[in-house]
Amino acid sequence: MRKDFGVKTFFFPLPVLIIGTYDKDGNPNAMNVAWGGIRDYGKIEINLGEHKTTDNLRENMALTIAFADKDHIVEADYFGIVSGNEVNNKIEKAGLTITKSKYVNAPIINEFPVTLECVVESISEDLSIIAKIVNVSAREEYLDEKGNIDVSKLHIISYEPVTHKYIELGSAVGQAFKDGLKLK
Repeated sequence: MRKDFGVKTFFFPLPVLIIGTYDKDGNPNAMNVAWGGIRDYGKIEINLGEHKTTDNLRENMALTIAFADKDHIVEADYFGIVSGNEVNNKIEKAGLTITKSKYVNAPIINEFPVTLECVVESISEDLSIIAKIVNVSAREEYLDEKGNIDVSKLHIISYEPVTHKYIELGSAVGQAFKDGLKLK
């Protein structure tokens, strides 16, 4: 037996993405976005409404995308409930620090574990943004002994749209491109 829910924005998991941009005066801004993901190899797509972030993207055509973690839930949630039009520097207000990306004209929020540095390729009329990843940076404490990102150390959170909770992503349960070979 199944229960129907009709049309809902139930999609699991929805990563909590923190978009970093600069405005026309070089002031940093951050926004919490859940509607985003990989579009193609090396490209991401996010959907936004009209926000200060959208204006900043049109101005600079650059952004960073950080993955929020459980240690920064308060800050990440703050970036989603307060407008950059109301608070001049939300990042500073949240007690976080930034470094200007070496690759794009956008801020890296230092405290988040992994950041995608991107250039905007297009912004559609419905405010779907397609961006090309030009670099991925990670804090060294989140790397394994071989220098690769160790996802188990990240404590990445996702947005759960049914009850509006943040959920920490869990442990590995299988091996992609290998486990299915048992049925081959």
